[in-house]
Amino acid sequence: MARRYSRKKGKSGSHKPNSHSLPSWVRYQEKEIEILISKLAKEGRTPAEIGIILRDRYGVPNAKLITKKRIREVLEEKKLSKDIPEDLISLIRSSVKLLKHMESNKKDMTATRGMLLTESKIRRLAKYYKREGVLAPEWKYSRDTASMLAEY
Repeated sequence: MARRYSRKKGKSGSHKPNSHSLPSWVRYQEKEIEILISKLAKEGRTPAEIGIILRDRYGVPNAKLITKKRIREVLEEKKLSKDIPEDLISLIRSSVKLLKHMESNKKDMTATRGMLLTESKIRRLAKYYKREGVLAPEWKYSRDTASMLAEY
């Protein structure tokens, strides 16, 4: 399948193995993993960072196999999740960087196109999250409030 904004075909990459059973060398139980997740979230880590830390420091290949829930779901149960999802915040941060760049480089049309593509991704993702009930129905992205959201 082709990529959306470049005229290239997709590239193959590594995939997580389809393992439905817990490896024998994992020594953590469900409650311990949930405690680790909440501790890391209180430090200000995102769900993706928590997963990487669990993998690299604690030797947990997949938290979902142990807890039967995603990291985001564990955070929602413990009331530690943020209002705006992590992928949407990262897109908003990149749009803020592009806005700052475009203020000092007004003739950079490549950055202007990049800004249009980024804002399009933000709107599509927001539309999905509104449909799924993650974002409030009245939530709207605007360039004016983007810098406030990026600090979030």
